[in-house]
Amino acid sequence: MYMKVIVNDNQFKVKLCATQDSIQKGMMGKNFNNSFNGMLFVMPKGDQSFWMYNCIIPLDIIMIDGNTITDIHHNCQPCDDMNECNSYKGYGNYVLEIPGGYCEKNNIKKGDNVSFSLY
Repeated sequence: MYMKVIVNDNQFKVKLCATQDSIQKGMMGKNFNNSFNGMLFVMPKGDQSFWMYNCIIPLDIIMIDGNTITDIHHNCQPCDDMNECNSYKGYGNYVLEIPGGYCEKNNIKKGDNVSFSLY
């Protein structure tokens, strides 16, 4: 399932991850393409922790509580060793992953408003 996520003047067509399996797999072994340019994780509200294990591209990891960005981890690099992976933490009930470096290039920052809609 795809959703539309809008931050400022930026629109993303995202794959929705809401099951335990899809949340665990996330962007492992995937790259963005013409059908989607982001991944949205729907989580129980609270502290979140993500890593870049077996990802193939750098990502910006955006933590969202309700409709507000609470934290951004910029240009997170992939890792292939479970023991060497960094952990990216934040608070909220959504996590948005987009191509690494996008937030800095497009002035997306903590405190920005986020809206969601179905395609």
